[in-house]
Amino acid sequence: SNPSVKVKENEGVDLKCSYTADFGSSPRVEWKFKDLKGSQTLVYFDNQPTGKYAGRITVYDGGLRFNKVTRADTGDYDCEVSGNNGYDEKTIKLTVLVPPSKPVSRIPSSVTTGSNARLTCFDTDGSPPSTYRWYKDNTPLPDDPTKFPNFKNLTYKMNVFNGNLEFASVSKLDTGSYFCEASNGEGTPQRGDAVRMEVHDLNVGGIVAGVIVALLAVGLLLFGLWFASKKGYLPSNKPKQQAVYTQPRTDNIDDGDVSTTYLAQLSK
Repeated sequence: SNPSVKVKENEGVDLKCSYTADFGSSPRVEWKFKDLKGSQTLVYFDNQPTGKYAGRITVYDGGLRFNKVTRADTGDYDCEVSGNNGYDEKTIKLTVLVPPSKPVSRIPSSVTTGSNARLTCFDTDGSPPSTYRWYKDNTPLPDDPTKFPNFKNLTYKMNVFNGNLEFASVSKLDTGSYFCEASNGEGTPQRGDAVRMEVHDLNVGGIVAGVIVALLAVGLLLFGLWFASKKGYLPSNKPKQQAVYTQPRTDNIDDGDVSTTYLAQLSK
């Protein structure tokens, strides 16, 4: 297995990489770094530190020295040596120790009996990564409740590595005040804020009452529209009447009697 080195944040550390004389008097030495996400960068190349490592590291025969490490330096360091047609490499795992910070937790305040619920907890700073424990009403919950008589009626599942506390089907027994704790062996374990989770039955009566109120509201609206229409308060869609005027015939006009008659015919 690869050698592992642990050091507290802001302290110095040496990563050893010795080699034999078989590589000649001036072997080529390169250092590469791969972080926890798998991203790889050059640390030492062409006999000098690269980029952000300038002024932070010193390379000597047999190793590399960090003047001061940060949490971002946690990862794998590859030392590659070549010369005289020979090649060898060595990987060193560096863990920068950082105490956990106050974890961020998500706890529902109200859930319905029989539904599922997930409580989450996460610490953003701990190195190595924190493990998690949950408390209910200030009592630590065991990883497996079925193994303890006082908790055998509880049906949760706890993942100490990702911080999840899951209930497949909550019951009234699960009501209580919950908080989580993060620890990684460095510094003091840190606790999140406590939140009370209430488990309540589905309010069937309230749902029925809501449906009845909604139906009454629709009925009143329809009655109002009918009443307004009957009283003529709503605009009518009937077409407007039009008047058509025609000039009457003048075949039978008496002598000396000049008159004009208009006939108005209404069309609907």
